[in-house]
Amino acid sequence: MRERFGMLLHAALVLAAAAAIAFLSTRYAVVADWSRERGASLGAESVAMLHALDTPVEAISYARRQGGLRAVIADFVERYRRVKPDLTLRFIDPDEDPGAMRAAGVTVDGEMELRYKNRSERLKVLGEAEFSNALLRLSRAQERIVAFLEGEGERQPLGKANADLGQFVGALAGRGLRAVPLPLANLGKVPQNTDLVVVANPQVALPAAVAAELVDYLDGGGALLWLVEPDERALQDGGGLDALATALGLRVLPGTLVDGSGQAFGLGDPSFVAIMQYPPHAITRDFALTTLFPQPAALARLAEARWDAQPLLRSSAQSWNETGAIPKAGESADTIRQDTAAGEIPGPLDLGFALTRVSPRPDRREQRAVVIGDGDFLSNSFLGNGGNRDFGQRVFDWLLGDDAQIAVAERSAPDRALALSPAQLSGLGLFFLIGLPLLLAGSGALIAWRRRR
Repeated sequence: MRERFGMLLHAALVLAAAAAIAFLSTRYAVVADWSRERGASLGAESVAMLHALDTPVEAISYARRQGGLRAVIADFVERYRRVKPDLTLRFIDPDEDPGAMRAAGVTVDGEMELRYKNRSERLKVLGEAEFSNALLRLSRAQERIVAFLEGEGERQPLGKANADLGQFVGALAGRGLRAVPLPLANLGKVPQNTDLVVVANPQVALPAAVAAELVDYLDGGGALLWLVEPDERALQDGGGLDALATALGLRVLPGTLVDGSGQAFGLGDPSFVAIMQYPPHAITRDFALTTLFPQPAALARLAEARWDAQPLLRSSAQSWNETGAIPKAGESADTIRQDTAAGEIPGPLDLGFALTRVSPRPDRREQRAVVIGDGDFLSNSFLGNGGNRDFGQRVFDWLLGDDAQIAVAERSAPDRALALSPAQLSGLGLFFLIGLPLLLAGSGALIAWRRRR
């Protein structure tokens, strides 16, 4: 009787302990990462950045219910929620709510929007570096003033026309940038609180005073973004911007850049240049999205320049600057040929430069400027193509000095790939196809023989 009572008591204690552990597991969570180099956890830099965020973060993923994409996204975001519990994640199905997807400007299934302190930023690529750097940019509280030159037929920063920049500038506003008009013809001078001046394709010749003020602003250490177009009127016939090009040490090549490699992307118009490989630079670091530039202009560096000019965008070897008529959409690229006698230069050609030099301003170490031979890629018509929006945001971040990135070390297992020689592969195949079946058959025959004995 005493022995049976002891067994019952032992069983009751085991059940009580199991129930207590089950109850505690609903109140407290213990997570251990046993993967190599803690590859399933956040790096120390990301953890430190999350601890610096003092208000909740909302992540919105535009992923469909079908498939396993939502589970992958939720598992990834959970790494951040372990460090910052007030980071929330919610899903919106694009099929059930297409209006929300259009309002957010989302074009890719699974694209994510991060919101922090009335600011937002979108992510097309899901990774620790991209996610952490987006949160880092959103955490910067200082508002930046971006002045867009106006009065000479430029693209309107808040306009809704196809050629305007309203959608892109609206996205910048959600990241702490305020766009203001800059009528230099009336003001006469760039305001001192301006962080960046944008010259977006003037359609008429600039007055001499306006062009001189832009050069003075540049000589004073200001940051500049210049979006050029082929045969820009403001560069012709003493249009004023030729002085700005000279101050930057650049020259706009005549004609329109055409690239025959676009056929691999399904582009029938050779004047639409698609780029998926980029020269090394802070702006293009780890950037893997394809960008589209409709009818861009090629750029060249002058021999004696006061700037360090690094190429950002480069066409393929099948390109040149076409000075003749450009084929219309649907026409074959075979209707044009490079003509060296007409001054057409074979590619690769540069259509974007990032320029730096020691800043003449005592409060800044480096002065920055970017010149891109196209303004259409940020326009309302073409902003949603590939990585145009993301590339434009990188350009603005770099010009405003917000290019500091969270360095995420590679912590994946080094032995994920199995490299075997042809002889080793043949040996494995013979073993599994012939050797192993013979071994199993032999062992079965031996067992049967022993049982007969």
